[in-house]
Amino acid sequence: MSETRLSTVLGSAYHAFARDVFQHGHTHYDLSGGRGSLKSSAVSLLVPLLLAINPGTHALVLRKVGNTIRDSVFSQYIWAIDCLGMGAYWESKVSPLELTYKPTGQKILFRGADDPMKIKSIKAPFGYIAVTHFEEKDQFAGRAEIRNILQSTMRGGSKFWNFESYNPPISRDNWANIDSQEERADRLCVKTTYLQAPPEWLGEQFLIEAEHLKETNERAYRHEYLGEPTGTGGNVFENIVEREITDEEIATFDRIYNGLDWGYYPDPWAFNRMQYDAGQRRLIIFDELLAQKKGNRETADMLTEHGITPADRITADSAEPKSVSDYRAYGFDCRGAIKGPNSVNYSMKWLQSLNEIVIDRRRCPHTYQEFVAYEYERNKDGEIISGYPDVNNHNIDAIRYATEHIWRRRGQ
Repeated sequence: MSETRLSTVLGSAYHAFARDVFQHGHTHYDLSGGRGSLKSSAVSLLVPLLLAINPGTHALVLRKVGNTIRDSVFSQYIWAIDCLGMGAYWESKVSPLELTYKPTGQKILFRGADDPMKIKSIKAPFGYIAVTHFEEKDQFAGRAEIRNILQSTMRGGSKFWNFESYNPPISRDNWANIDSQEERADRLCVKTTYLQAPPEWLGEQFLIEAEHLKETNERAYRHEYLGEPTGTGGNVFENIVEREITDEEIATFDRIYNGLDWGYYPDPWAFNRMQYDAGQRRLIIFDELLAQKKGNRETADMLTEHGITPADRITADSAEPKSVSDYRAYGFDCRGAIKGPNSVNYSMKWLQSLNEIVIDRRRCPHTYQEFVAYEYERNKDGEIISGYPDVNNHNIDAIRYATEHIWRRRGQ
């Protein structure tokens, strides 16, 4: 594969990075950027070439959750191999997920870090694992988790390349953002944006969406498209707007969603109603109910007294199918939320990305308090831990369930 050929499919922002990789200028490479910055594309284009020019080596590509790999980074690598004109030389296999370079038998292995024992048991068929790629680095628990994996893989060879690609989390205190600022001689940090990518690669609609967000929510634009950590501390939500929501405004709502999080004691049963304005990317939360030590019949009566009818679709936590069935028997249009790998991350990131989450503190005091008090957890050193705490988030969960068909359509 000629360098000229590579230059036609690799964005110019990554040409110096590619030269450094092939010259083994560094061992570790930190690639960060917002949407459309082509960071994952760049890594997936270079890894097959690295193996081809380094016989006896293999690659390991990781994401935090294994079930997300096939439709994401695995497909990305197949795309890259086709772009390089090397499709005839590689064979793909889905169980287990791997790509094999047919001339030599070298492999690119794909694994999820949610099964640590499988990572430790990985053995190269010959030679050694020289290349690792941590896709969505910020989804890992911290530097210690990545270090533990590398300690298991960086063995038996003379040269290693480790790539870590990710969209910077919104909080400046997130471990991934802090980690990228740490100086070490054997690491090259590369930060790019969509503005450095050829516009024709991204497409007109991508650019329209970016400009629209820039005009309507400059802070969200800077984070999502420029990859800037625009948060200042540990608060998960920095888009909360507290204001009065009048009866007259509610009467105009035409896209109302209802969500329910089951509970008894000490965790409460929580119900919320909300309106979603897709054009303004604004969620308006205008009603809440909470209860403790009440059974399904009692909480169903509360909903009826509150004006909820069989015409109102309720999306509830699917962890209690009997409760869902009870509500349906009582005449409610109740269904369990669809859960899956990373569904919490997808839904929370969607909520964080909205221009506004409007809450009337008078109508929804508990919901308002949950949102403004909900913070990332920190380790013993005070550093923010990646992920969303499963504590004091009952109304937040009800809202995630209520809006799931919106964020599933847009976020996945």
